[in-house]
Amino acid sequence: MVALLLVASAIGAALARRRPGPVVENLNARIRAWWAMAAVLLVCFLAGKVATLVLYALLSFLALREFLTLTPTRRGDHLALCLCFYVAIPLQYWLIGIGWYGLFVMCIPVYGFLLLPAVAALQGDTDRFLERTTKVQWGLMLTVYCLSHAPALMLLDIPGYEGQNLLLLFYLLLVVQLSDVLQYVFGKLFGRRLLAPQVSPSKTVEGLVGGGLAATAVGAALWWATPFSPWQSAALSALIVLCGFLGGLALSAVKRSLGAKDWGEMIEGHGGVLDRLDSVVFAAPVFFHVVRYGFQ
Repeated sequence: MVALLLVASAIGAALARRRPGPVVENLNARIRAWWAMAAVLLVCFLAGKVATLVLYALLSFLALREFLTLTPTRRGDHLALCLCFYVAIPLQYWLIGIGWYGLFVMCIPVYGFLLLPAVAALQGDTDRFLERTTKVQWGLMLTVYCLSHAPALMLLDIPGYEGQNLLLLFYLLLVVQLSDVLQYVFGKLFGRRLLAPQVSPSKTVEGLVGGGLAATAVGAALWWATPFSPWQSAALSALIVLCGFLGGLALSAVKRSLGAKDWGEMIEGHGGVLDRLDSVVFAAPVFFHVVRYGFQ
């Protein structure tokens, strides 16, 4: 990862000297942000399980805040929102921390799904009730439930892979984020045919195919750091790439429907936290359950 960032930084510096402009400035801003994010991840991985869970709980908090900022709520939703931020998030990550798989996978999609609209209904505000409730529930599912499946990889008990589960988390993040970067690069260099111009004008067929294949090849080459064979690693990398692409596309559609370009402005060159995690929230639960049922 450090080697990739060093190469990217060198390319970005060369482009800034030879072809200065807004596109190159944005690229270098993204690279600087990647250095910062990589440093944070490294510190958490070195610190261990608790630090990683705290980091992801914070990311869920920030992503949920961004989601709800762009999807305004009413006073009648405030109690339900308090439950989301101050009960659901810590509870979900605590369940992962103690290894309670059964409740971790049911708590939000079952009990949260039923409780939140009931709590909102008690406030007596029926104006656009279904629309408001759907926003809160979908935001909680995406930013907390789905995202929490990334650190939940530490729950898995894979024979012969004991004590190495943080490498699976690193593998997931590297493939999904590298796929985003490579799709962006291939799209800029070779992109001609737009995939969904009304949703995301920057996504092209060439970017998806070229970037997706390159990220899949990197994931396959990392099989030695996983419990997978080379072919299994390639297949799982392709699955991660596909799910990540669909996540980015779906959340781009949400942003466009709200008239927003980014979810926020927290990360220079990337937008908000959710802009960086939109691929992860779709890829993480699929990867988690495929690995759990196929390899545990």
